[in-house]
Amino acid sequence: MMTPSIYNRIVAAAIVIWVAVAPVSAQVDQLDGLFDSLRDPGTTDWQRIEDEIEARLAFSGSASADLLLRRGMAALDEQDYAAAIEHLTALVDHAPEFSEGWNRRASAFFRAGLYGPAIEDLTRVLVLEPRDYRALSGLGVLFEETDQPLRALGAFRAAAEVNPQNPDIQGAIARLERATQGTAL
Repeated sequence: MMTPSIYNRIVAAAIVIWVAVAPVSAQVDQLDGLFDSLRDPGTTDWQRIEDEIEARLAFSGSASADLLLRRGMAALDEQDYAAAIEHLTALVDHAPEFSEGWNRRASAFFRAGLYGPAIEDLTRVLVLEPRDYRALSGLGVLFEETDQPLRALGAFRAAAEVNPQNPDIQGAIARLERATQGTAL
């Protein structure tokens, strides 16, 4: 028979676990709904939904991860790519399941002209969040930059499946379709 003291401790531990897990579950459910709305061709406020998705993807839930992200972003803004890469590497080491850390470090690598590592990081983003249209578009840009127009087109088409109303994605698809006409897939 359990004593009231042990029972109270078990109940308290269960409540702590539930309180810690419930926000994550709610966040995932809300993100799923936002991605569904973004894909809906009848959605008229796609830009607001994009902003909301990006804000949720940037939410780490960790003060130290948020600090490293802010430092990395500040270094990117200052065009100090080495410092940005350093801060964002610390972030992905600290929080490897936080896709935004990988996404931002890919941006730093890209701006530093390090395309291979940028592609690797974007691939990691897509393992963690396959619907991240920014990572898909980023791959499109990188493939286009490295003279791989068919791969770029495929990446932009994948981004359009998630975010069909974004004119930048649609413009990239149209440009690449014109450039690859007559090219065997």
